[in-house]
Order: sequence, then structure tokens, then C-alpha cells
Amino acid sequence: MADRPDTKERRCNWLDRILTVPQYLLPQHTLSVLMHRLTQSRVGWFKNAFIRFISWWFKVDISEATSADLQDYPSFNAFFTRPLRAGIRPVAEGDDVLVSPVDGAISQLGPVTDGRIIQAKGRDYTVEELLAGDQSLAQAFADGQFATIYLSPRDYHRIHMPLTGTLTSMRYVPGKLFSVNPRTARAVPRLFARNERVVTVFDTEFGPLVQVLVGAIFVGSMETVWAGQITPPYGDAIKEWRYADEQSIRLTKGAEMGRFNMGSTVILLLPPGMKAFQSHWQAGDIIKLGQAMN
Repeated sequence: MADRPDTKERRCNWLDRILTVPQYLLPQHTLSVLMHRLTQSRVGWFKNAFIRFISWWFKVDISEATSADLQDYPSFNAFFTRPLRAGIRPVAEGDDVLVSPVDGAISQLGPVTDGRIIQAKGRDYTVEELLAGDQSLAQAFADGQFATIYLSPRDYHRIHMPLTGTLTSMRYVPGKLFSVNPRTARAVPRLFARNERVVTVFDTEFGPLVQVLVGAIFVGSMETVWAGQITPPYGDAIKEWRYADEQSIRLTKGAEMGRFNMGSTVILLLPPGMKAFQSHWQAGDIIKLGQAMN
């Protein structure tokens, strides 16, 4: 007699939890610092072997990069954050058309309900938690929308603007460095509100837009185009930067705004009143930079 669907689901949930236990025990930040150093190595034989192994293991499509010659990359990190060939990711037109800021897989997307964001089936967390307790900013998205996009190690790792906007603030939030892969998202409560993250806030013609860069184990660094490398070093307190007047930074839709080293996640928060996400986009779908989302 075949297992009932709910029985299979319970077994999967227990397996996810069991396989995630080691992440609670690992020295997450120490391992991530070590990974950062390894990815910066310029020792030829080592970085070439590292690049070839990752390319083979994760089936990286190097033909999309500006250079397909692995010798052109001075370090593994240079390869991992490689730029794409011009024109290979056309950006959907329309001032009110939100586009994907990255290549990746949609983890979840939809409306913010009662101030809560879906993490995975049976798991959620609050917008306020994600924004590190900023109640006034969280209130701006109480009836808005969210999208969570996971970047695997095979993906293009630069992050771009989903809409044209003016940067108003950036906040570094210290935290854990759990993996952000689908299994961990199903197993670890409030994962994205617990992990280290960088919260960027933009003013757009449709209202405020938040783009959160979520750190993860082995994500050696997170950086933005205006501030450079933010991690490492890893902090133990929230840091905040405000941008106004002569410090104002305006980025057009499709422009690069940051990058990851190794796989991670981007979370978008959209204000009320914006067009809903297109119904064909569902959790698990592969999405590319520049594709229309609404």
C-alpha cells in the first residue's frame, strides 16, 4: 500500500531537520572567513583546479561570461563574480515593470499577509524581523508583496536593480550563516530573519522598495557598488548608513547594485499598489536577470 501524501511529507520534513543539524554545530563564521581567503587565492594551480571543479560539479555555463577562458580569471572569486556578455540578459521594458534582479530559482513569492512572509510550506516570519525591528519601514510593506530568489553556486552572482530607484539607506544586520538552500529553508525556523544580511532601501516612483542580500555559510563576501565590500569582517552590531542630498545615489533598472561570493538569496519587498506578480511565476521556477515579474 502506497504511503499517503501527508506521510511522505512528514518523512521529508524529518529528513530535512536531521540533515540540517550539523549546521547548528559548525563554526559558520570561521568557515566562511576561510572560504573567503581561499576564493581570493592567486596561486595558479589552486585557483584553476578550484574553478574547474566547481564548473564541473555545478554545471556552470561559462559560455555566457565575457570570457570563457578560465586562465583570464586571476582568482576563483573573479571567476565566481564574472560579468556576463553584453546583451545576454535583456531587461524587460516599462517603467512599472518589475524585473528579476538576479539569475536564480524562485523560493517563494506573493502577498505579504498580516505582516508575514512565507519562507517554505509551514514556515514564515515577519517583515519586521527581516528588517531587524524597523517597525516604521516594515509598516510600509504590510499590504505589499515579496519575492525570495535563491542563487545556487552555478548562477551569475551579480545583483541588479529590479526598478529605477534612489538609495535612501543601507543596514548591515549581523546574524547566523546557515545555508539558504531549499532544504535548509524548509528546516530552519525564521531562516532569513536569523542570517546575516544587508538591507538596502530605495525610493521609487511607486513607493519604497527594499532589496535584502542574505548571507550564508561559505558566502565569503557581500558588497555593493557604492560601499564596496561589507563582509567580511563580520560584525556583532547593526550598522546603518543614510544617503541624502549630495550622497544620493540613483540606479536605473537593470543596473548592477551588488554581488555575492558563492550561493545566497535575495529578498524583494514591494509596496502596496504595485502590479501583482504574473501568475505563471511559481515557487521552484528558474528565473533570469531582467525577466518581467509583474
